[in-house]
Amino acid sequence: MTSQELEDEAAPASGADEIDSRDDFRRALVAAIEAAAQQVGATQLWLCDPDFSNWPLGQPEVVESLARWARSHRRLTLLAADYRVLAQSAPRWHAWRRQWSHIVHCLQVHEEVAASLPTLLFAPGLRTVRLHDRERHRGRVLHAPLELTHCGEWLDALSQRAEESLPVTTLGL
Repeated sequence: MTSQELEDEAAPASGADEIDSRDDFRRALVAAIEAAAQQVGATQLWLCDPDFSNWPLGQPEVVESLARWARSHRRLTLLAADYRVLAQSAPRWHAWRRQWSHIVHCLQVHEEVAASLPTLLFAPGLRTVRLHDRERHRGRVLHAPLELTHCGEWLDALSQRAEESLPVTTLGL
């Protein structure tokens, strides 16, 4: 799925909850992570954003939900163009990540892909939280199976054009 196809899907659809503000976006992310933590079959999460600057990953409730979700053979994949903001703004998330580094994969997309990187959380089979307008925090929460399938295929394609990044620990002299 191309970036344009995802943009075309940004129009309201049945089975979609609208996101109209930064608070709506944060609430939708927290709710999606909590839903994944409660869902037995939610074995994979994808988080995608150019830099995760507007994500509540450092909030205690998010870290707690991720910890509950991670307990049963899970995999979390982050796709970003730049991890500097996340590295500085979410110390709780980084502490959680150290404990769960065997299931957390942080991928940095290649430069030619960075401009088309969406802002979304994808829980296969469960839901997608996606912003189609980052400046005004406009987007929607998708629940329709076909939309979820397209999103998963597109993220998989993006991940193939990315490399491991954001090491758990840094070596120093």
